[in-house]
Amino acid sequence: MARCMRNNTYVLPNDLSVEYPGHACLLGNMLETAGAALSHADCSFEMAIDIAAVTTFLLEALPPLKSSSPEIRPSSTLDEDDMALPDEMEIVLNKDLEHKIVHAMHSRFLLQLTGVLFGEITMVSGSNHGLDDKEVAAIGAACAFLQVAFNTLPVERMMTVLAFRTELVQVLWNFMKQCHENKKWPSLPDQLSYLPGNAPGWLLPLAVFCPVYKYMLMLVDNEEFYEQEKPLSLKDVRCLIVILRQALWQLLWVNPKVHSNSVKLIKNTSAYSGNPIESIKQRVSLVASELLSQLQDWNNRRQFAPPNDFHADGVDDSFISQAVIDGTKANDIMKQAPFLVPFTSRVKIFNSQLLAVRQRQGSHGVFTRNRYRIRRDHILEDAYNQMSALSEEDLRGLIRVSFINEFGVEEAGIDGGGIFKDFMENITRAAFDVQYGLFKETSDHLLYPNPGSGMLHEQHLQFFHFLGTLLAKAMFEGILVDIPFATFFLSKLKKKYNYLNDLPSLDSELYRHLIFLKRYQGDISDLELYFVIVNNEYGELTEEELLPGGRNQRVTNDNVIPFTHLVSNYRLNYQIRLQSSHFMRGFQQLIKKEWIDMFDEHELQLLISGSLDGLDIDDLRIHSNYGGGYHSEHYVIEMFWEVLKGFSMENQKKILKFVTGCSRGPLLGFKYLEPLFCIQRAGGTASEEALDRLPTSATCMNLLKLPPYRRFFVKINPRLHNRKEMVFDAKRKATLCCSYCTNWSTVKKIGKGIGILSIDFSYKTPSPWHLRLDSKEHRKGSRQNKLPDSKSGAALIRHKKWNSIAIIINPITPNRYP
Repeated sequence: MARCMRNNTYVLPNDLSVEYPGHACLLGNMLETAGAALSHADCSFEMAIDIAAVTTFLLEALPPLKSSSPEIRPSSTLDEDDMALPDEMEIVLNKDLEHKIVHAMHSRFLLQLTGVLFGEITMVSGSNHGLDDKEVAAIGAACAFLQVAFNTLPVERMMTVLAFRTELVQVLWNFMKQCHENKKWPSLPDQLSYLPGNAPGWLLPLAVFCPVYKYMLMLVDNEEFYEQEKPLSLKDVRCLIVILRQALWQLLWVNPKVHSNSVKLIKNTSAYSGNPIESIKQRVSLVASELLSQLQDWNNRRQFAPPNDFHADGVDDSFISQAVIDGTKANDIMKQAPFLVPFTSRVKIFNSQLLAVRQRQGSHGVFTRNRYRIRRDHILEDAYNQMSALSEEDLRGLIRVSFINEFGVEEAGIDGGGIFKDFMENITRAAFDVQYGLFKETSDHLLYPNPGSGMLHEQHLQFFHFLGTLLAKAMFEGILVDIPFATFFLSKLKKKYNYLNDLPSLDSELYRHLIFLKRYQGDISDLELYFVIVNNEYGELTEEELLPGGRNQRVTNDNVIPFTHLVSNYRLNYQIRLQSSHFMRGFQQLIKKEWIDMFDEHELQLLISGSLDGLDIDDLRIHSNYGGGYHSEHYVIEMFWEVLKGFSMENQKKILKFVTGCSRGPLLGFKYLEPLFCIQRAGGTASEEALDRLPTSATCMNLLKLPPYRRFFVKINPRLHNRKEMVFDAKRKATLCCSYCTNWSTVKKIGKGIGILSIDFSYKTPSPWHLRLDSKEHRKGSRQNKLPDSKSGAALIRHKKWNSIAIIINPITPNRYP
């Protein structure tokens, strides 16, 4: 057979019938014979090469067998319909023949074949000996056979054997690593007759390595991956990330013969047999992107590689503009391998998609149809009763809100967008509060659906649908909300499955117990564990079987691994499936899944809540406008920015919410705030009447109306904050400190006649304070009530109970201050 194949001689027997094709009958008989041949100790390397080549040739002619399950194929995420041939071309094998072929491809056959092929190269793999012809031939034969087998046969048992009972992953990795370091990939065209000689040398190895290594990563735990560095060292994983990134960029951008939206055409027509190189490229682009995405998840749990290791180098403004157009290469990359694109670029693409939808929606109507009166003390109930039935079109349109206070009076103000932002912040804070019972907290204070929500709320699933819609509306309008979700729950928005290594994000103690069982050296059956799990919701204990008959099936050393994965599956996926499903349906009313798929779970949290690093006041200052006579160097503006920088992060957020209606800035910076932050002079001249006014704002225009104050007067509570800053009018330098301080704090001048003083209040015991003005010192004892000489131009005021201290330097009208 091997000689005939090399000579391109047709050697297949005639078909007995449609159910008994000649090549299928020959394959079944040959696999049994090959198994016997490989079991002999004197089976030669050349014999194994020929067996692999002939098996590959015969497997290529088979359709995907009915026994195979698309849901468990790690090499594909296509639907079952996409994997089938058209009805007129469908080939259905006889059940006995199909069973014979599948049974012959058992674990012993795989172990024997890989053992003979890799037996002579395993001992020297990983060294710098270089690649010889024998090693290349072995790699090519194994990869060609397995690549076809993955597309044709059931893969679950094959994956388990290849991943954990052979050295396939290590052998392939050493081969790929050497090729990458030497920047030379040997061609493997002889192993698959239809591969042209110019096919990339990494194509076949990646087609096999990626699904097997991905399968291993689904089963290893965090300690094995990070601490023991199994199955590959973290250094090797970083190298693998580079190889996968370069291969994907080559396949999807540099030389994309067929776009990803043409996969169905290739699989379902004669193009599959007439264009096999494209089929393999599509397969590699798919399995490589799945593996690289999984490695990014591991990197997010505990970083071992810089995030830009996942990013391609060719992403520019042109790429971003193309990414929103269907059918372009950039758009295909965003659908299949978005991690190749930097996060900020993906956010820009996401915002462009949202803007396009909002603009289309705005062209359909001028007037706001949806106006609601909401009681502040019943915000969630009122919003649910009035808004839960809104259509998708209404949700995309403008929604305006007026608040009713506790006295039943409508609050003043016209909602131009700012009140709605305030409403969104308040309702999300109320709805996702754990006290309401729809969500629970992990030990890290991250939110996930309460499995027992149905015991508290009869309509809990309808509420989850509504909350998903609320979150989507916030994202749709670009409103950041402070809701920290658990990573495993965010996976549900992407329809992803959670595994054992995701369990620490929910219950780190349960994870440690399962890892203890996994590594237990004694007889696990002595622990009297069964395939059941006990739930305790509000004091009510219930017992659930992890599989049919689980109450009667004891956990043993042989089945402990499935037990650990069934437990983690129940906690992470099964018990919150209904709540997550309804939440996701509401969410997808406004936010398409393909938009969310551009981001991993950690990035999705940033889209929802923004960065946790606080506000960048310098960035806000750079991207601010001024009006009414103010400008960037005006003394009032200088004082304002210095005071704002001195505030705590909490107070900075309050100022931002006062002006914009939202306590968080845009994800990409204040450059993207619409409209830009603006400070306008209020009150005209600096008259006494004008100075008595308080600042006001117009949140719909992000406008702060600031009177031209001569000074900013700040009260300080030393019992609440260790360090604060005062801003005051100062023509001369001044210092202030506690009698216990070792160093004087000095005024930092920020403009003509303006200074800022940083004061350390880290001492709880009240004590005298010292005020220095030029070289003249004024002291005020803790029991003195007399102010320093007013002629000095300085005054120190202390509250009787030491709750606040105010410093006034050169007061223009000192009698105005109490």
